Amino acid sequence: MSASRPPLAARPTASAEAVRAVQAEAGAVSEETARSPEFVQSLERGLAVIRAFDAEHPQLTLSDVARTTGLTRAAARRFLLTLVELGYVHTDGRLFSLRPRILELGYAYLSGLSLPEVAQPHMEALVAQVHESCSVSVLDGGEVVYVARVPTKRIMTVGISVGTRFPAYATSMGRVLLAAQPADWLDDYLAAAELRPLTRRTVTDPAKLRTVLKKIAAQGYAIVDQELEEGLRSLAAPIRGDNGLVIAAVNVSAHASRGSSETIRKELLPPLLATAERIEEDLRAGPNR
Repeated sequence: MSASRPPLAARPTASAEAVRAVQAEAGAVSEETARSPEFVQSLERGLAVIRAFDAEHPQLTLSDVARTTGLTRAAARRFLLTLVELGYVHTDGRLFSLRPRILELGYAYLSGLSLPEVAQPHMEALVAQVHESCSVSVLDGGEVVYVARVPTKRIMTVGISVGTRFPAYATSMGRVLLAAQPADWLDDYLAAAELRPLTRRTVTDPAKLRTVLKKIAAQGYAIVDQELEEGLRSLAAPIRGDNGLVIAAVNVSAHASRGSSETIRKELLPPLLATAERIEEDLRAGPNR
């Protein structure tokens, strides 16, 4: 991590890289004291290097990675070269990029998750019925993560696939999942969340969002009207586990040209709720269904 104190004076026998390493270690002391004794900081930093790459930055230089992660160049280089040796990262000597093997890390999670497998046929049936895209996502902190998707015609300018993340506050699935959280969790979320206006319609006031979430919890579904992207309306319903708690959300997305929010609700909500119920039934039935 980068230190906040003024730069240390370089000694004749110390390189600038070594000075920055000392600064990074010193700046991390206060954070380390708050960590549990079992916390492995090197693993945290290695994962930060992987997360530095995204759709907007598929290729990064060593300096880019160091700047994005807050690591020294020396530390960033060690992590990158380790990932290269393990087959997770490719380099041409200057630029670094993730290799397909990195997908193993995500699929290790998905392979142990029965939800996508159970939901997929029901999602496909829904898409065939309503001719709109369908997705299932789970909550990860303040974001939704797509774990299953059946697309139809492309209606968003940003691509969506399994693993895609969006801020929960601006999505129908995210709001369904937020509305199901315990009150103390939601209080902490609303106090800390950065509610950025993704469109001119996005709800960015915490008090207003809290009111919206209470309504969603009471009615059992969420509809978002062009808050994530202009021209996109989305309707979502909860998926509950054996204990009755919400474990995921399923949605359908439609272009605004299909009709008003009320028209979309009337047309799409009944088949969406029926799909969520069928997914829940299969989840309860387990592997022997």
